[in-house]
Amino acid sequence: MNFDHANDNSMTGIELAKRSLRAPNVVMDAERLGAMHQTRISFVRTLLRKIDREQWTLKTYLWDLDDNGYGQVIYRLQTAEHVYHLVVFCNELADDERNDRVIAQKWDVTFGLVYGEIGQELLDQLKANVPLQEAGRNSNMVMVLARANKSVRVFEHTVSRLAEGQQPDLDILAKVGYILRTTAVYGNGKFGIYDFEPLNHSEDFNQSFRAQMCAVYLLREFSLDWVDYLAHKRGGDKAITLHPEIKRYLGIGNATGLGMAPYLINHPCIVDQWLTTREEALQATLVNEINSKKAAYFSTLLNRAIQHFTQITTIDETQASLNNTAVKELTLLRNNLLTTIKSYQTWGDFLHAHNDLSYEAQEVIISCLMELYPEQVDAFQEKVNADETLSLPKGKTVEDLLEVLQSRYQWAINLDFNEPDNSYWFWYRSIDKEEPRMGVRGEEPGDDRELSLDIARQVNRLYVALKQAEPERLLSEFILKQPKYRTIARRVWTMGHKAMGDIQMNVLQKDTLPIHLLRCKLSMFGATKFDPRSDRWVRVTLFQGAPLFNEVHSDEWLFPLLPSLPLDKMSIAEQTTILATDAPNGPLPTTPIAPIAPITPNHADKAMKEIEL
Repeated sequence: MNFDHANDNSMTGIELAKRSLRAPNVVMDAERLGAMHQTRISFVRTLLRKIDREQWTLKTYLWDLDDNGYGQVIYRLQTAEHVYHLVVFCNELADDERNDRVIAQKWDVTFGLVYGEIGQELLDQLKANVPLQEAGRNSNMVMVLARANKSVRVFEHTVSRLAEGQQPDLDILAKVGYILRTTAVYGNGKFGIYDFEPLNHSEDFNQSFRAQMCAVYLLREFSLDWVDYLAHKRGGDKAITLHPEIKRYLGIGNATGLGMAPYLINHPCIVDQWLTTREEALQATLVNEINSKKAAYFSTLLNRAIQHFTQITTIDETQASLNNTAVKELTLLRNNLLTTIKSYQTWGDFLHAHNDLSYEAQEVIISCLMELYPEQVDAFQEKVNADETLSLPKGKTVEDLLEVLQSRYQWAINLDFNEPDNSYWFWYRSIDKEEPRMGVRGEEPGDDRELSLDIARQVNRLYVALKQAEPERLLSEFILKQPKYRTIARRVWTMGHKAMGDIQMNVLQKDTLPIHLLRCKLSMFGATKFDPRSDRWVRVTLFQGAPLFNEVHSDEWLFPLLPSLPLDKMSIAEQTTILATDAPNGPLPTTPIAPIAPITPNHADKAMKEIEL
């Protein structure tokens, strides 16, 4: 990488960033994508900065739960532009009915983020259909349709301890990190709900997945209110509320399977935009010269990352090994930082010098570096949307497209698809629930319904066909006679001229790991605590460590850690005093459906505290 222009003050940060992005074969490598972490421009982070900047408000609008916590709850969200409501239905669910897969038909919690005001007729319609999820006839005022299940052990432990006047055991919380986990969060017109097209003209939710992330953030608020409410019902005057530090630590879990992977393949322009924007934001930091204050802050972030990894519990041996390696590498880096940092002029020099570390460690370093210059990085936060048009300009020849293939698609054209391992899998959708699945070619049924996710194979076949045609022949003539190549030709031309282009992965290959695709997308969302349950689905946590709504701020909250609270040594009276002083307003009792005046959240101190070397 070339950083000679680091001191060129005539260029803006964005112009500098575009000058020296890492190469596509580095960034779009599937294994590296599978090691990404949350950054400042992940969607959960940009959402909270927007809420803080525009002073959105949240108020309990309806709290109608019985003593067992079943019923309905509505929160009223007031933005600078409009009013929305989170409508939550809590259902009694037997243990044998609780299932995180898409085939489930019942859930502990179903909810929707609703556009506009809520009246009795709409509430009745929502009550009849939201709990049915895909099977319901949902209102087109529902912007986000979703469901969640309890983490039963953590949920019951938390309620029981609070009811007894004690805080929950932090070791138990650390194993999971959430009370509820979502199993599907639908948006953008799916199943008849609100189409996102009008939001292109709205400032509230006009960025990728912002509405979905908002719904999940509000669900987190509900989950914390829910356990406080149930503890009070169970323990009466003896009960206490959850400590604010613990509330901040708890996020919302998410169980994600193969269904997320096709999105990244079917929306290549969006993925390119996400990764290009991330790279531009990174480069805006790398061109800066290293100084003692930034180096000290970087050291504290590294230390937090190391602690974060040691607190992660995963059943996946491969991920556990990757985490352990990252801890060892980052610990050594941190311990030697004061002496080695002087050897580098810019952060770009520093990152380049450590490209021998594991991908996991490298991506941690990148996430930490992007926190050092918030003004420069945040300039890219609204650039994640993309035009998805795939086009092939007129007048181009076979030779023109061959040049693109040879310069940008070596990872695909060099594969031998006569080798069975390179086309081992086929992808298809199950008939019952339209769930993406993988089957072994020639051994399992379903290959007659194969999805066209085989980009590497399509590119390979296109290349072979083009090599057999006259170089000066117009592509329009080539495609007219062989129309089966029209779609892939448009994709190759379009993506071959973008900064990052296609993900460089053959999803048919025997040893392919779909979880790399899942993690890439989840890290862009802002997930933490990656816990693979197989090579095809993973559990993560969203908004873990994030500020609560009533204290929302724009500071970083990277790599969340267990709170350091001696709660087990404190008396109930002492705990109650702390909580009464610091805790946010609890849920309101049952109220009629009527507008309630918004409240302004308390803003936390936004000053970034930098440490001197």
